[in-house]
Amino acid sequence: MLVLAADQFTKYLALENLPERQAVPVIGDFLQLYLTFNPGAAFSLGEGVTWVFTLVLAAAAIAIVALGITRVRTRAWAVVLGLLLGGILGNLTDRLLRAPGFLVGHVVDFIHTPWLWLWFPSAIYNVADMFIVTMMIAVAILVLIGLRFDGTREKDAARAAAPTDADADATTPPDPHAQP
Repeated sequence: MLVLAADQFTKYLALENLPERQAVPVIGDFLQLYLTFNPGAAFSLGEGVTWVFTLVLAAAAIAIVALGITRVRTRAWAVVLGLLLGGILGNLTDRLLRAPGFLVGHVVDFIHTPWLWLWFPSAIYNVADMFIVTMMIAVAILVLIGLRFDGTREKDAARAAAPTDADADATTPPDPHAQP
């Protein structure tokens, strides 16, 4: 809920204090504020199907809550998924409650980092977007290191499932042709 509150509060401040579609330098060309309204996904892709993004955000939020309740047993996964959920809810709130209307609301974006233009042209984003991106990177890291929702590790689970030499000796019948 802290991420959702921070996202909505910063959007409120942007709406109250920034001119629309006009760069306000904070740190020269490194960081600018630029208020705009995004009807689509990243980089305004899919502007005509905003309602689809709303449904995807809602499904992702429901899936994260379900995972959190039924499967997550580690602090790392709980924190990462909780922060990801906050970011998703921040943009979902805009889709549901902002103009032009329910399910098709435009997301308020206001953070512009022009130096990212090499990789992400026209990247203007918000606090929710920052948490979504960084927490998806954190999810990838948790998956790569093999940490499962229940706290076990992939290597530990594989090792526990693999038969040992002692297990093989106990389950293998004696060879009748073997020399004593």
